[in-house]
Amino acid sequence: MATTLRTPALLLAAAAALTLSACGGGDDKSKAEAHGASRQTVSAATAAEVALPRVIVASGSVSAWEEVPVGAETGGLTAVGVYVDEGAYVRQGQVLVKLNDALLQAQLRQQQAGVQTAEANAARDDAALGRAQELKQRGFLSQASLDTALANQRASQANLASARAALSEIRTRLSQAEIKAPVSGLIISRNVTKGQIVEAGTQLFRMVRDGRLELDAQVPETDLPALRAGQTATITSNEGVTTTGTIRIVTPEVDAATRLGLARITLSPGSGLKPGMFARAAIDAGAQPATVVPTGAVLYRNNKAGVFVLGADNAASFRPVTVLSRRDDQTSVSGVEPGVRVVVQGAGFLSDGDKVTVSTGQPAAAPAAAAPAKK
Repeated sequence: MATTLRTPALLLAAAAALTLSACGGGDDKSKAEAHGASRQTVSAATAAEVALPRVIVASGSVSAWEEVPVGAETGGLTAVGVYVDEGAYVRQGQVLVKLNDALLQAQLRQQQAGVQTAEANAARDDAALGRAQELKQRGFLSQASLDTALANQRASQANLASARAALSEIRTRLSQAEIKAPVSGLIISRNVTKGQIVEAGTQLFRMVRDGRLELDAQVPETDLPALRAGQTATITSNEGVTTTGTIRIVTPEVDAATRLGLARITLSPGSGLKPGMFARAAIDAGAQPATVVPTGAVLYRNNKAGVFVLGADNAASFRPVTVLSRRDDQTSVSGVEPGVRVVVQGAGFLSDGDKVTVSTGQPAAAPAAAAPAKK
């Protein structure tokens, strides 16, 4: 009977011991988790600095390298001949428009006669002065008469100079009746027709000097330091026309509103592009030092790019970065330093401050690529 009563008591004691053991095991597990024994396993890579071929993409409008207006210097004359049209290439000094110069020709002949009269009067007074000086030396002429002869001679010389100046003016106006190309270049607009009365100062043509065109490419201020004169570019228009060009100058000013600078790219001759067209330029900026990370390491949180950086005790912290260029395998960024470890696989499941376990056998650094990365 005593044995029967002792058996249930032993069973209850064993059950209590198991319960206490189970409770103690749970506490140990919680403590282990609190000390980081259970962590998410991720792969990591090291940010590396490499020299990457860089292509900067910019866009803008095609314009003339130097636009030259051609106008009339003399006015009130009728255009009797217009010899060029839009799209024509002309040489410096080539006649573009002929104005009616009949009145100027008559004025020229009249002024030529006036010069001849002035020359005759000057010759007469020169001779008279010579005779007066000789008579004065002999004592046959008074000083007053000599002074009169000298004044007449000087007046005749002045009249001759005035007549010659007037003749030069008429000849200049007559030459302006032929409107000539001031430089060699391409005619891009014409504003004169035969029979039109042309007023002084009227713009008749617009020319592109030497036919040279440029692309005024607008470049973000962050890319301007990588550009310099002489770099080559591939230009493509919306119509699919492709040509090449060379940066002539990078302007020193940045627009305060748009934060854009200007790179003037000289287009190759015969590009097929026209002033006013929109085009894009892929500028070869050469090899530039850049910090690269695996593309899989770059995440977007609240529409901002960033990477998880591993710190002490493999604690992951989210760091915002700026993406400079992107490829399938690697991305060039700013905001992290070379040598920093970043999370690659598993980064999308992390929160700021999580501690992780880094798996072995992963690449230690992002490899450099030979192909250009586009901005």
